Amino acid sequence: MPMAQTRQRGERADRPLHVQVEAWGPLACFTRPELKVERVSYPTMTPSAATGLLEAILWKPEISYRIERIELLKPVQWTSFRRNEVNNSIISKKTFDDLRANNGYRYDAAEDRGQRATVALRNVAYRIHATIHATDRCTAPLPKYRDQFDRRIKRGACHEQPHFGCREFAAFFGPRGSAQEAGAVTAADQAGIPPIDEIGLMLHHIEYLPKGKERYHWFRARLDRGVLHVPDRPLDPTQVGGMPGAEDRATAEEAT
Repeated sequence: MPMAQTRQRGERADRPLHVQVEAWGPLACFTRPELKVERVSYPTMTPSAATGLLEAILWKPEISYRIERIELLKPVQWTSFRRNEVNNSIISKKTFDDLRANNGYRYDAAEDRGQRATVALRNVAYRIHATIHATDRCTAPLPKYRDQFDRRIKRGACHEQPHFGCREFAAFFGPRGSAQEAGAVTAADQAGIPPIDEIGLMLHHIEYLPKGKERYHWFRARLDRGVLHVPDRPLDPTQVGGMPGAEDRATAEEAT
């Protein structure tokens, strides 16, 4: 009997299923939101970035991912550089409305360009542990999607190139053990990871609301022997106390 059929018969069709993926690359930047101008990365991958990486491998409206933990496979290494970036975001709702109202509007990236410093991570490698959950549009058993995810991981298939925070920081991926096979991780790397590292507030997930609004949810992050554990529930808004740099994001009062 094929292994896939055995797993499907022994699993409930609606129970969340575990998946793992290893990802590595030369550069990464998971920007801290409290710094508005210069980009400064968290010391590890964020759950939202991990979710984006998994969705780049397999995205379907029938399923969603919940990140349980992220393991560092290499010690944190920093690097800094400057690059040209545009000052304004063309994907903001105000810019989109202005474009629709003024058909003759022309955006010139050269006139809006500026230099920004980036404090990024280099030579990163992670192991992502997540569960696949069914959405209200799911009609097939979850093991079908988990097996499809595993096959795509082994083949290196993806809908778009996964990345680490910024699209130009490409991420390579594979099943468990592939980072070491690719030479991105060595046996001595784990010895350089500190036992405890307090990170502070980190984005848990984004709740998308009507009329293009978003509600951001946070949790207190720490690395415990190189492992970032993501809680099931984020912090209550009263515990966050107003995340710096979040003035333009919807609050619970604004969304109701």
